[in-house]
This record gives sequence, structure tokens and C-alpha cells, in this order.
Amino acid sequence: MLFNTYSFLFLFFPATVAVYFILNRCKYTRAAQWWLTLSSLVFYGWWNIKYIPLIIASITFNYAMGRWLAKLADTKAVSMRRRKWALIAGLSANLLLLGYYKYAGFFLENLHELTGHTFPFIQVVLPLGISFFTFTQIAYLVDVHRGKAHAYHYVDYMLFVTFYPHLIAGPILHHGEMMPQFERLKNKLWNWHNAAQGAYMLCLGLFKKVVIADTFASYADSGFASAVHFTDTWIAALSYTFQLYFDFSGYTDMAIGIALVFNIKLPQNFNSPYKALTIQDFWRRWHMTLSRFLRDYIYIPLGGNRKGFWMAIRNTIITFVLGGLWHGAGWTFILWGLLHGVGQGVQRVWSVKVGWKLPKWLAWSITFGFINVTWVFFRSEDVGQAIHLLKGMAGLNGWGWSAIRSHLAPILLILISLFVIIGAYNSSERLARFRPSGRTALMMGVMLVVSLLFLNRITTFLYFNF
Repeated sequence: MLFNTYSFLFLFFPATVAVYFILNRCKYTRAAQWWLTLSSLVFYGWWNIKYIPLIIASITFNYAMGRWLAKLADTKAVSMRRRKWALIAGLSANLLLLGYYKYAGFFLENLHELTGHTFPFIQVVLPLGISFFTFTQIAYLVDVHRGKAHAYHYVDYMLFVTFYPHLIAGPILHHGEMMPQFERLKNKLWNWHNAAQGAYMLCLGLFKKVVIADTFASYADSGFASAVHFTDTWIAALSYTFQLYFDFSGYTDMAIGIALVFNIKLPQNFNSPYKALTIQDFWRRWHMTLSRFLRDYIYIPLGGNRKGFWMAIRNTIITFVLGGLWHGAGWTFILWGLLHGVGQGVQRVWSVKVGWKLPKWLAWSITFGFINVTWVFFRSEDVGQAIHLLKGMAGLNGWGWSAIRSHLAPILLILISLFVIIGAYNSSERLARFRPSGRTALMMGVMLVVSLLFLNRITTFLYFNF
């Protein structure tokens, strides 16, 4: 099910909210939790019902593994080595599941290219959100092993994983910030202030997605398919840069807003990433919960910066190559991750070994330009298409100045979007400044009405693919 559909906005969402708070008001708190959990499974199964058993099996396995790891941690007679092997077994099962659905075809295809041997063709439909709910549960198992988490009631754990505002495309949740919220008694009572904030974020995110992101999508799709010259390739690349931003930040705004209506505060996932002055700063602002996961569960276990300057750079590159692979089974994603890892390495060498601080305007220009170039790999269907676009962006296929007049609409939209992203408050800042008023209500109404007029072109969110 999509947030940007009439069935969700006017049927599913209001019904789940109403029943949840009615059950809580009647003191049926456990029934309310089951209702929200089952509603989340319906939300997930709306796309393909046959994957409901898969997510339930994943949740049940990790719940059992969590209880076992917690029991081992409480038993003094159990050696650290045995506990470590139990954790490895749990992590391996999760990674094998993710690997089969997401990477098996890619692996066999490349193995065929290397060996010439023909392998049985594997075609599986990637379950929505598998990367998100797998990473969420991997973090839980690791933290149970470290003594930072404990075994929960089954429905509490199931709701934590399946809670439908975040289930399909994040944010990637951490049990430590979510479980206490589900258990807090005051969160089970209707809160008008949270509901008003949630409605505001829902309208804002819906507008970003269906009005702005989907408009950019048409320019990006046509550009990546046919752009040749300097002008049209840069318009294609910038269109995708802004499409991805408004699409993903729009989804995150909607997820945060929907969760707020349930009195649940999801973690911030965006903080004006296109204002970044360095690549490292970009990753502190873009998809912040993924950056946190990569830092805590890959970069730091690899050694972080504890083993010296050059080892820290190596660990950064490995982390971002794996982060690129997390986004998709393809060489374009691997190259995208590699470029970001190397980019951060170069930045670290510059700041530590050279020590010359660039003017802010130049630092921003280099960072934003780098992000645009790397997004070309992220969006392209293969490396060949990416190279073709990059050649055009470098002016190697001609400049195409004569076509500028036909591109006035996307150019104007790009300039306006850049001005808004750089100069206006972001969603988190707007939420912090939110005060119910007639003006705010009017703005919400306008955003909602305009968004509804665009719902005739319903499209999935880009991060559903990851």
C-alpha cells in the first residue's frame, strides 16, 4: 500500500488510528497492539500477500534468537565464544535471506561472466522493505549480544519491526528509541498536539512527493533515456538529484507525520543534506539512520579510526562499498558507494595532511557537484549509461545551447527547488516551529488539495526498490 493513494489517506489510515485509540481507551492495550501489528501486516501484504509469511518468519526467527542470546548472556557458565557463535548464526541467517532475494541473481550473472558456465536462472521478486526490516533486526541481535537490549514480549517486538509508517522505506529504527515509546502509557491516549503536527508533516510530505518529486521524475526519466549534450544531460542529472531528495524526504516526512498521530516519534532522517560542505557532512545529513547503522555496525566493528589514519580511510571505503551494495545488486551501486568512500578519504587527507580550509562557497560547490555526479551512477541502469551521461555532462558530446529554450520549465523548477532547499527551513525545523493557527491550517489545506489533484499519477517511492 502506498501513502499517496486515496485508499490509504481516506480509509486505511483513519480506520487504523480510530480503532487503535478506541481499544486503548477501553483499556484493551494488548488488543490495541495486536490491532496495529495486524494492520501493519495488511499494509505490507497489500503489495503481495505471499510475502506476509516471509516477514512473519523473519520476525519470529529473530525474536527467538534474541531470547536465546539474552539467555546466554544471563548464564555465567556460557563462554563468550559460544555467545559469539550464536550471534554469528543469527546474523548469517538474516544475511542469507537478504542475499537470496536481493543478490543471488547478480552473483550468478557475474559468476557466469567470469567462468562461462551457465547457471540455473533465478528470478525472484524482491520483497518490499526487506533491507530495512533485516537491518533493523540485525541491529537488535547485535545489541542483545552486547547487553544493550533484552528480550521483549512477542507482540511488542513484532510491532517494533512492522510498524507501518516506517516498514517499507525507513527510517531504520533502533529498539532503544522505539520500545519505550510503545510501552509508555501516555502514548496510548489521543494527543491533539501530536495529531496536528502529524497531519502537518503528512501534508508536507505528500506535497513533496506527488507535486514536486513526480514532476522532476518525468524530466529525469526522459533525460536518462535520451540526453546527449551538455545542457540536457545536466538537466537530467539535476532533475534526478531533486527528484530523489523530494521523493525520499517526502516519504520520511509522511512516515514521521503518520507515526506522530500514534504518539510515536520516529528519528530524524534528513537535515538539509544539500547544504553540506563536505562529503562526510552530507552523510551526517542524508538518510541519517542508515549512516548511523553503517557507523555502529560496520565501520566501528572494522576498527573505526582506532588503528590509525590510513586504516580509518580503508574502513570508510569498505563501509560505503557495502552501503552501496545495500542499495541494490548492481555495479552502479557498488561504484556509487566506492566513490563516496573514496571521496571521504580524499576529504580526510585534505583536512588532516593539507589543512587548507576552502571558502564555504567553493566547498559547497565541490560537494554538491560531486553528489550530482555520483547520483548518475545511482540512477543509471548500467555503467554504460552512466558513462554516456557523464560524457555529456563534461561537454564531450556537444553543448546543445540551442535547446535551452525548450528546457525552460525544468531549469526554472531546478532553480526554485535549489533556492528552497538552501534558503528555507527544512521539515525538522518546520516541525519544531509548528504552532496551530489559521494560517497553518490554510497552508495545510492548500498542500492537501493540490496534492490530491496530482494523485492521478500514482507512483511508488524510489526507496521501495532498496
